[in-house]
Amino acid sequence: MESLSTRVLTSVVGFVIVSVVVWIGWYAMLPALVAVSIFGLHEYFRMLDRNDLDVRRLSVGLFGAALIVASLPMLADTPPWPGGSWREVVLSIAVGALLVLEVINPGERPLERVVYSLFGLLYIPWLLGYFLLLRYSPNADEGLLYFALPLLATFAADIGGFFAGHFFGKRKLAPEVSPGKTVEGAVGGLVFSFLVVLMVSQVADIWNPLQAFLYSIVVASASQLGDLSESLIKRALRTKDSGNSLPGHGGFLDRLDSLMFAVPATYFFLNISTFGR
Repeated sequence: MESLSTRVLTSVVGFVIVSVVVWIGWYAMLPALVAVSIFGLHEYFRMLDRNDLDVRRLSVGLFGAALIVASLPMLADTPPWPGGSWREVVLSIAVGALLVLEVINPGERPLERVVYSLFGLLYIPWLLGYFLLLRYSPNADEGLLYFALPLLATFAADIGGFFAGHFFGKRKLAPEVSPGKTVEGAVGGLVFSFLVVLMVSQVADIWNPLQAFLYSIVVASASQLGDLSESLIKRALRTKDSGNSLPGHGGFLDRLDSLMFAVPATYFFLNISTFGR
């Protein structure tokens, strides 16, 4: 119970802080996301260190910050070419730079260093950049509401999945990756997520029940995939928690794993479909 209380308290405090930062806008989100990217990359580097795996830390950190800056709304409004993105430019330069660095000073296992460096860029700062993109999709006012959806839906999926798995869980969802996850828990998370999304969408008058259900499937699936993906990474790197920065939750990556997939999924859902217009 003490562990659960600590976990709940950390979640509430974190939710309040995130809500305030998101409400303020990009000039609060930008430094916050850069800081979270640095903390997340630090946890990633530590997991690699335990397995004697090397990366270009400084390069990854600098290009990670550049990727988040490239996600700013004013830069999205002024693309480098029609339909292009400054994020693509930064990522392309990062790939070239990492390869050039290995050519100049290859050392041991150069290709491995490039691969793990690029994965760190894509997994953490690239995905965090979607937080800024979603906050201003389709504009600053509506983006605030749409950003709240994955936060609430992911939180609901976690709560619903926990209780459904605790009381009804029998069949393992992915036993080799996360033994504690069950099919019943995943279904419970989907149902509770749908109820929360339906309530919010009806109050805000943005979607009908079918659209809310389709979005719930997308965001609940993305949330589960994010959680399982981080579990896969930790299992591959023989690590229980990514860190211990957040009481009751482990590290930043342990807490953000679901949102790092749910937020991009929401961004794509709004921009590919006509539901967000």
